Amino acid sequence: VESEMSAITQASAQVAKTVAVSTGKVTNAKSMMVWKPHGNKMFETFSFLPPLSDAEISKQVQYLLNNGWTPCIEFEDEAHAYADGHGWSNLDSSINAGYYDNRYWVMWKLPMYGCTNTDEVLAECKACKAAFPNCYVRVAGFDNIKQVQCASFLVARPPTGAACAVDARQV
Repeated sequence: VESEMSAITQASAQVAKTVAVSTGKVTNAKSMMVWKPHGNKMFETFSFLPPLSDAEISKQVQYLLNNGWTPCIEFEDEAHAYADGHGWSNLDSSINAGYYDNRYWVMWKLPMYGCTNTDEVLAECKACKAAFPNCYVRVAGFDNIKQVQCASFLVARPPTGAACAVDARQV
């Protein structure tokens, strides 16, 4: 019994010394973090990163074009850009995976059918941002054969919609 108590005491002392949780691969203070659920809104691809530069946006648009997808620019104000509920319909979406009111943003002009130049897309993104400075702006890529959206990414945030600082997103 005494040896069992000694083993328990040693294990407790070891746990008290441990300042981080180990994932089995890495042992450090940031190996197991908890995502802050409030004031930490993210959208689609890349929205967790700092804002993309024009060169980075251009590379992503080129990826859309290389895949034969049609670029489309969309925008929405802060109050409606983030779908965090089921909106006015009160639809029980537990049986309809992927359905959310506010999922669709306002389209800037028409989809850019036949576009082959990333500069054209960047120019339209800038025009959209200038016309609607208090809105989020994203580029989506649509496959006209499969009739689906294949990619989308945020290209502009409103001044009050800045991303949560990377080091403040988790505890």
